[in-house]
Amino acid sequence: MNTKSTTVPFYRVIVIGGGFAGLGAAIKLKQAGIHDFILLEKANELGGVWRENTYPGCACDVPSALYSYSFEPNPTWSRVFAGQAEIKQYLQNTAQKYQVLPHVHFNHEALAATWSDAKQCWIIKTNQGEIHSQFAIMACGPMHEPVIPNVKGLKDFEGEIFHSSRWRHDVDLTDKRVAVIGTGASAIQFVPQIQPLVKHLTVFQRTPHWVLPKSDMPLPSAIQTLFKYIPVSQSVMRSSVYGIFETLNGGLQSNAAMRQVQRIAEFHIKQGIKDPELRAKVTPNYVIGCKRILQSNEWYPALAQENVDVVAGALSEVKGKQLIASDGSSFEADVIILGTGFEVAEPPIAQRVYNRYGQSMSGVWQGSPEGYMGTMVADCPNGFLMFGPNIAVSSSAFIIIEAQLTYIIDALKQAIKNNIKTIEPDPVRIAEFNQRVQEALQTTVWNKGGCQSYFIDQNGRNSTVWPWTTFKMRQQLSRFKLNEYLIDHQVKLETETA
Repeated sequence: MNTKSTTVPFYRVIVIGGGFAGLGAAIKLKQAGIHDFILLEKANELGGVWRENTYPGCACDVPSALYSYSFEPNPTWSRVFAGQAEIKQYLQNTAQKYQVLPHVHFNHEALAATWSDAKQCWIIKTNQGEIHSQFAIMACGPMHEPVIPNVKGLKDFEGEIFHSSRWRHDVDLTDKRVAVIGTGASAIQFVPQIQPLVKHLTVFQRTPHWVLPKSDMPLPSAIQTLFKYIPVSQSVMRSSVYGIFETLNGGLQSNAAMRQVQRIAEFHIKQGIKDPELRAKVTPNYVIGCKRILQSNEWYPALAQENVDVVAGALSEVKGKQLIASDGSSFEADVIILGTGFEVAEPPIAQRVYNRYGQSMSGVWQGSPEGYMGTMVADCPNGFLMFGPNIAVSSSAFIIIEAQLTYIIDALKQAIKNNIKTIEPDPVRIAEFNQRVQEALQTTVWNKGGCQSYFIDQNGRNSTVWPWTTFKMRQQLSRFKLNEYLIDHQVKLETETA
């Protein structure tokens, strides 16, 4: 760290966010010999989405063997699909093992990150003061800012109300009339957990999701021992899971291929729900994969219980404790749980990142995020965005994290080696890249599957998904190609930070 007489701290790199992306960045920086960095975490502990979400039944929908760093396998996973507490503990154990904690500044929320051409650095304003850096890695992730629906009267609800990602463990749901708004990835996990407790459960389903069986089971101690003493066995399992997800990801390129997968989901509905009317309500009218594919063995049986009503429509108004659906039907509730998800099409950090012209990233995008290789954005030199535009895939987040970090760390190593002051994407290449992305997306199930999903932004553009295989992603991000970027070699690390 360098400081001037004004005592404004200056670092080579600042990482923003203490989830798996930020932790991975810190580990890889250290392994690359770059130690002049800090990680800003807004909370008092690391954890990201796995710290924020503590709702009943919270678990991963990617097998644990693949939902972990490839360089840090965990032989002691208790289940095929690990739960929230276990995943959070894995993250924190990894941070300790790789001695990342000395670099972490807890309770430091990044309020604004602005690139200054005058000072040739990032100016990060936090709730604890200002910090400067040559490079910034925005590793906040897309799934931590909850979406609150704009429903008339919702704020004046006379009972208890909370979002699933801000679960109120102090609210006892026993024998209460509970309404759940939304039927996405969180709801299908917590609804089966609370259904036996409540007096009555009303589930407002704006659009049904396709749900596949979940191949979950405990991992016995014998398997854990095998993974511990013969690590290659867990590597084989990881590779097998990766192959399955990659096959599914490839199938998403074709509606015809996904209709074959859809047969499994249709059979799953028939097995879990016998009532024809309820079956009709929960059966989507679009091709599987158009929206995020969910997995559960308990969802449909829970909806079929006598104390559950499924409303095939959105919540349109709240009057006191009365909830009115879009079809005019009304229900009484003591508690409302918002299972309305997160803002995915546009990273929330984009509202806090400002380019060289003082424009926010979200303001420039105008609802349609755009970048280069999902990692850098125009007019934001030396700024790297984890989970940026068009980088999402139907696989483990760790595939994206490790591919992007390979790219970013290579960029930093080349910058240091070649005395490069600034790196930024070429606007011409950005335009060409995004044209190729959008052309490739046109025939995929995400665009042509017949639904409106969070993959599609407010302007009707798919700003979220990587349209090719993860093999191609990893190949494209395997090396940072300086010739594709605008660079300034006139380095002056003792940047004026006054």
